[in-house]
Amino acid sequence: MRHITTNDTPPPTIRGIADHSWQARGLCHNMPPRDIDELFFHAARDRAAIDEAKSICARCPVKKACFDYALDNEIRHGMWGGLTEDERRPWHAKVNKRLDYSRVKAAFEGRDVHLSDAEREAVTRHAYVRGWSPERLAHALRLELDWARDLMRNAAHAVADRDRYWEQPEETKPADDETAEDEDIASPVQVPRQAHTHSLIAALRKAA
Repeated sequence: MRHITTNDTPPPTIRGIADHSWQARGLCHNMPPRDIDELFFHAARDRAAIDEAKSICARCPVKKACFDYALDNEIRHGMWGGLTEDERRPWHAKVNKRLDYSRVKAAFEGRDVHLSDAEREAVTRHAYVRGWSPERLAHALRLELDWARDLMRNAAHAVADRDRYWEQPEETKPADDETAEDEDIASPVQVPRQAHTHSLIAALRKAA
């Protein structure tokens, strides 16, 4: 339990899947059901209802939580987070490719968040590098143990391939008799596709 009791990181702002407490703070929460149906589940091309619903959503303090809820639960009908179903369609189409490191960090901190395939892969690779067991990963991601073992096995192969790919060839290393001027010349390096800041890496390491 050491990694839990010594973690003094503030609770993340991202809510778990079962956390519906944000709904009570929505501006539409105490509206009559008939008005909600007319405004937020409006008929097609009802611009008056759409505009009025958008004006309410624009002032709502939980608009982002509402939007995330619709994406995480595949709710495609109605207006959520100030966006109509047509406006949310591109987000639904690419949600499984989403890579939000705040959600990755929240998963390490014990929150039951809905991770995309890319985010689950990021969690698994970092857990493997940190020396997590498959049992611990299964508990963190709410997975079956066999599935967690498969993910850890894939992460091991991916990390091995990465290290092999980025390993510096022997011929590029400076010889002992080279001058200091030659040593100051930077060797060409490959730039990773997505840069990780020091603060992000530190936060992930602390959460793990």
